[in-house]
Amino acid sequence: MRTMAAAKFKATCLAVMDEVEKKREPVVITKNGKPVAKLVPIATATDPIFGFMRGKGVIVGDIVTPVAPLEDWDALK
Repeated sequence: MRTMAAAKFKATCLAVMDEVEKKREPVVITKNGKPVAKLVPIATATDPIFGFMRGKGVIVGDIVTPVAPLEDWDALK
C-alpha cells in the first residue's frame, strides 16, 4: 500500500485516482506524517455466478482424445 502526503495528493488528485482505479491498490493519504485518509478502489458490481472461477484452472495434456481405448467403451458395442 502506497502512502502520499496530503499536499502531493492535492496537486495530483485526478492522476492518483486514475492510478488507484487502474492498479486496484489503495493509497493512504498522510498529514504531518500521520495517516488521515485512505483512497480505495470501489468494488465493481459483477455477476457472482458467471466467471468467478476465471483464471483458476489449468488445462494439462490432451482434452480431446478419450482416456481409455475405444474398444473398452461398452456403449460403442
